[in-house]
Amino acid sequence: MGNNAYPHEVQRGKGRPRSFDREEALRKALDVFWRRGYEPASMTELCQAMGINAPSVYAAFGNKSRLFLEAVHFYEDTYWKAPSQKFIKEPDLYRAVNDFFQESARILLSPDSPCGCMVVLAAINVSDDAEEITKSIRELRFATKKMFADRLIRGITDGQLPENADVPALAGAFNTMLEGLSIQARDGLSQSELEHIASHAVRLLPDWERSRP
Repeated sequence: MGNNAYPHEVQRGKGRPRSFDREEALRKALDVFWRRGYEPASMTELCQAMGINAPSVYAAFGNKSRLFLEAVHFYEDTYWKAPSQKFIKEPDLYRAVNDFFQESARILLSPDSPCGCMVVLAAINVSDDAEEITKSIRELRFATKKMFADRLIRGITDGQLPENADVPALAGAFNTMLEGLSIQARDGLSQSELEHIASHAVRLLPDWERSRP
């Protein structure tokens, strides 16, 4: 979904198309959802921020929940796809962990992106009735934890981690730390403070002192 940077046309009035940049519209919706959360964000606010009338928004995105999910996936593809790929491809596990969390600290405080992770913060105000939203956000969180687990397992295979390394616990710790960094970013920590916290992620790995990046 990160490649949807094309003018999108929807029908308006007597067949007259109204064009808008779908990527730019998603960026503006993303900002509203990040600041307000899913439930409190109204369609009126979203339409005003996107500069698109309600019928056009519904025609293009379906409904509020689908707009939210597309905005979330746009955020993931735009800001997290590349760092995740680097993390997976880096042959040195310790460097992979260190670099990923350092880059995460920069992304979370980047002026170009919402302050803090969209998946963690924007979905906080979601009622139990919004099953589609809850399920999709949970799947994204599980996917991140699985990414950590898969890389740790490869570390064991490559001989960089002991065979008895507790992969589920380590993957959970990394995932929890990443979500915690998002909260800290939202709370106003400086870039250097957030990067300093992120530097402790690699210390969770066994033999960190002997394998320092």
